[in-house]
Amino acid sequence: MRLGFDLDGTVADLQGALAREARALFPGIDPGTLPRSIAPQTPGAPTDETTGPPGFSMSSLSSRQQRELWDVACARVNFWETLEEIEPGSLARLSSLARERRWEVIFLTSRPETRGDTAQLQSHRWLTARGFELPSVFVVHGSRGKIAGSLQLDVLVDDRPENCLDIAIDSSARAVLVWRGGEDTVPGSARQLGIGSVSSIAECLDILETLDRANEDVSMV
Repeated sequence: MRLGFDLDGTVADLQGALAREARALFPGIDPGTLPRSIAPQTPGAPTDETTGPPGFSMSSLSSRQQRELWDVACARVNFWETLEEIEPGSLARLSSLARERRWEVIFLTSRPETRGDTAQLQSHRWLTARGFELPSVFVVHGSRGKIAGSLQLDVLVDDRPENCLDIAIDSSARAVLVWRGGEDTVPGSARQLGIGSVSSIAECLDILETLDRANEDVSMV
């Protein structure tokens, strides 16, 4: 299989990094709107009332504050290498599965450039440091559906419903929506187009491995 994976919000915790920057930049902002991370809580770990809902809500900031926040983030040298992995170990597992199942994996991102090395090189090093060997990274802009079509992807995994809609409409690739907000809150438009959703990368990899093994069994018959 030829697979595409989005980075930010899918495997990389951009929300947590922006929340840290926002706390330092706007100390008077309501801490409940600035979660520390969108990473799943460790089972049994105490919850924090100030953490707020999963995901960083840019709507809690004015347009001016949003611009200031991105200016500060992009002024940091190699900002993209400061992000945490949302599900530690998931990229190492993906790398192992890709070797075992002979998958081709391409990482897609629309990251803006920051001080330091290019967004592509930072992303490459970030993935390598988290266990994905020899990653292929494309910094792209525009319709994810058209990009999926041009790259002849079989599956594209993304956390943004609008990107998954593009994929479903503009390509033959199967879109997988990583939705950590609960199954009952998955957008209706995604359901109507038959876009599959998963609650984690771990679940996504389980499904991809099962599908690939099933296809392998069929081809051997």
